[in-house]
Amino acid sequence: MVGQEQIAPVTVVDDLQISDLRAALAAGWRDFRTYPIFGLFFAAIYVSAGIFLYVALFNWGAAAWLIPAAAGFPLLAPFTAVGLYEVSRRREAGLPMSWRAVLGALRGHGDDQIINMGVILFVAFGFWLMVAHGIFAVFLAESGLGSESLELFQTRAGILMLLVGGAVGALMALGFYAITVVSLPMLVDREVDFLTAIIVSLGTVRSNSFVILIWAVWIAISLFIAMVPMFLGLLVVLPVLGHATWHLYRRTVL
Repeated sequence: MVGQEQIAPVTVVDDLQISDLRAALAAGWRDFRTYPIFGLFFAAIYVSAGIFLYVALFNWGAAAWLIPAAAGFPLLAPFTAVGLYEVSRRREAGLPMSWRAVLGALRGHGDDQIINMGVILFVAFGFWLMVAHGIFAVFLAESGLGSESLELFQTRAGILMLLVGGAVGALMALGFYAITVVSLPMLVDREVDFLTAIIVSLGTVRSNSFVILIWAVWIAISLFIAMVPMFLGLLVVLPVLGHATWHLYRRTVL
């Protein structure tokens, strides 16, 4: 079938276009404008966690850890967006909207599949911090500075650390993005196990690699810019991206 590929129990299109990303963003913006209270609620949790992390690292004299922590923070964004997928799903289906239904999306379809994906993401975040700690240890020793000093990033060792850490972090982020870009919306939408959802997500990336990579870059840039003003930009960016991801999933998985 032209433009489609059978993957696991579903059919995935292989003809995504850049115009589909624009359409998904427009639909995501409409969802956010229609039900902003849900988007602001979930984004506020994420922003509060980011601000707490920022304050805590400075108080603990570990300011240099802010960069790797902030770099790994987006790994948790897909799980934070589960409620947003449910909002978009219910709006699309014309179902009544309620806090009970939206918050209940984390339970999935009476199973632990979404929770299992959440565990994977939190483990991924912890693993990234371990890797970042190893990279820090190597370059901190060379620089002679401690993690409490932001001057580290002005040294040769600090710049090299950012380059190496950025490359390693980007590869890890891309890998986890590939397994979540479709899987979490799918778990909200359908009664499938998380391994099947991951297989479909990977198949989606393989079948539409260029467009999906553009989407990944757009998400990364948007989240980075949104985190600069004390994470406050995420109050709008995170909900819009979350809703948009749902619509991209609906365009991709049949």
